[in-house]
Amino acid sequence: MTVNRTFNSSDPRKPGFLTIAVVAIFAIAAIFLTRPVTSLQSLSPVSGLMTLKAAAQTAMPYEVAIANPQPTLIEFYADWCTTCQAMAPTLQSVHEQFGDRTNFVMLNIDDPQWQPQIKQFGVSGVPHLVLLNGDQTSADAFIGKVPKSVLAQRLTDWLG
Repeated sequence: MTVNRTFNSSDPRKPGFLTIAVVAIFAIAAIFLTRPVTSLQSLSPVSGLMTLKAAAQTAMPYEVAIANPQPTLIEFYADWCTTCQAMAPTLQSVHEQFGDRTNFVMLNIDDPQWQPQIKQFGVSGVPHLVLLNGDQTSADAFIGKVPKSVLAQRLTDWLG
């Protein structure tokens, strides 16, 4: 007896196009997800912390800013705060853009000397940004990650 078999696309023993496509997509995804990353993006937590520490060292001292009639931006931060680290390049860029018209101050919440300011400005989380008018009254505050576009626009509006 001779069995005459013709190709049937619904034959479960034959791989279909969909099966091959799914396997190919998983293979490509596996290659993409397991490849070594050599860009600076992979170093962002380290570079963010370094940028944060560098910005803190070059920031204007609080006492100088308060005695100065120029508007002030105070950043309450902590070295361990990953959001603070992630925002460090953004704030550095904003500082470069507005530094000639605004005092930039950074206060580490882990330093006990800043407890009066933490209480005064109601800091309950970091990063916490406070904008002070030239007379050092509070004009605005941001808590958490703030996109550069929002912060830059607010500073542009605030400074006139």
